[in-house]
Amino acid sequence: MLARVRAERARIVAIDGPSGSGKSTLADALVRAWPGHAPELVRLDDAYPGWNGLERAGAEMSHALVARRARGKAGRWRRWDWVADRAGAIEHSLPGRTLIVEGCGAFAAVESGDAVGVWIEASDRLRKHRALARDAGGFDPYWDQWERQWRRYVARTAPARRADVRLRVADA
Repeated sequence: MLARVRAERARIVAIDGPSGSGKSTLADALVRAWPGHAPELVRLDDAYPGWNGLERAGAEMSHALVARRARGKAGRWRRWDWVADRAGAIEHSLPGRTLIVEGCGAFAAVESGDAVGVWIEASDRLRKHRALARDAGGFDPYWDQWERQWRRYVARTAPARRADVRLRVADA
């Protein structure tokens, strides 16, 4: 009940969890089902500054996007050009519209009492299979590297305990 009440007033929804757990699928479904004006969706996959950028993306989003919007100013964030392996375009986000931040480390990006935090998880076997199949081999050489920094983030911040809503994806 508390999560529903908070969601009705929330201006920000953060969807966090490990790679391959279903965060993007849930975010897409939420955008489609949102009543009225659809929320803005920012995917951390578009903003991580390279394969070692999980923590940095959260800190940058918190400061430049979320905090600025909370003060009534336009937020911004920088895309990462994965092909060129360098910083890309700066994106802008106007306040007033609900914001969904989705990705590994989303709770670090959204440190706000007005946010609803959704934690989604799946078995290690299922999520690794999904993540590696999704990126057609592009993620394969980086899986262990990403997983190590993901586990450091979880050990340091205990994000699942901060969630308003917890979802567990069952193995098929």
